[in-house]
Amino acid sequence: MKLPRDIEFHEDIRLLVYRPRGLIDEAAINKIISAIEDLEVATQEPFNRFSDTLDTHEVELNFGYVIHVSLHRRLSHKGRAPVKSAILATDSTLIHYARLLALLTQGSSIKVQVFQDRKEAAQWLGVPLELLAAKPRVANHPE
Repeated sequence: MKLPRDIEFHEDIRLLVYRPRGLIDEAAINKIISAIEDLEVATQEPFNRFSDTLDTHEVELNFGYVIHVSLHRRLSHKGRAPVKSAILATDSTLIHYARLLALLTQGSSIKVQVFQDRKEAAQWLGVPLELLAAKPRVANHPE
């Protein structure tokens, strides 16, 4: 399966890593949700998620959209094995929306946790810190 370049899937440890850059808007969220749902269908096995939002600089979302997406994910994941979704964020707006996602998915099979420290996210996910380390930008692929 071909994934956008800001999304990696580590099949051996069942982990999706998303590293958005620049703007987080509805198009960005739709892209990651589409990738997650495609992988869920293709693999039929649960996998955890890690979103590293530290290279984002602007957020253009609204409560209605975040609530809609959160409830969609909650319902579409119903009956599936539990997964963890760690969101690394230091921007106050992103933290706010991530906490809203965590609140709206409480009681579902998607466990969302917001972190400001990469090491804590790695521990919660049970993966090596090096795997979650920030990747340098590729010179031939400026964003």
